[in-house]
Amino acid sequence: MLHLGIITLLPEMLEALNYGVVGRAIKQGLVDLKHWNPRTWTTGIHHQVDDKPYGGGPGMVMMYQPLSDAIKHAKASMPRPCKTIFLSPQGRTIVQKDLNDIVTQQQPILFLTGRYEGIDERIIDKYVDEEWSLGDFVLSGGELAAMAFIDALVRLVPGSLGDSHSAEQDSFMNGLLDYPHFTRPEQIDNRSVPAVLLSGNHATIARWRRKQSLGRTWLKRPDLLSNLELSELDKQLLNEFKNEKE
Repeated sequence: MLHLGIITLLPEMLEALNYGVVGRAIKQGLVDLKHWNPRTWTTGIHHQVDDKPYGGGPGMVMMYQPLSDAIKHAKASMPRPCKTIFLSPQGRTIVQKDLNDIVTQQQPILFLTGRYEGIDERIIDKYVDEEWSLGDFVLSGGELAAMAFIDALVRLVPGSLGDSHSAEQDSFMNGLLDYPHFTRPEQIDNRSVPAVLLSGNHATIARWRRKQSLGRTWLKRPDLLSNLELSELDKQLLNEFKNEKE
């Protein structure tokens, strides 16, 4: 079982995780997902979790004590060793290999989501193992990033998808983008399904799909190809794709 936890001020946002692939995986007992709200560990009538930043400036900063207490409680409730990940635009960009490693190792993950201008830096210093990001842009909070991260993780858990081979064919799983997909009808708007896919020849279809995967990567994400060591057949297929494009 994959154990995941989220520290969030907006647990209502996580309701979406009860549907689709993630929701089914939770119901099947493949994933254990818990969440904790720092407001639970506040004192005072207003349950304050933020305050003005030292040194001045706009916005508010999430306070140390409620977050610290929430993290300690969450980590005590999850299997050990539990890695704490802070979703932040300053973190390193998540790649498919990171997700594969977490699921393979069955590593429990506690996601820390921020709001406002950020969180007290001392929380990061004491509790955060790694800072990860969806990309070079800023969201209003870390909840959406955590939910995207969790969805990407859960689809890799064996049994979470209807077909065990579905995830294996996704973009980035082998370092390349996915090949194009088609379904019924065979012809629509004067556009036809490639004849090779109707041939019934599995070897020919596999060759075509590999060529399309290489070609799409060359067209859309050539940077990915620079990180791969292509076989002689891959080079041949890529050259065929380039010639066909020309």
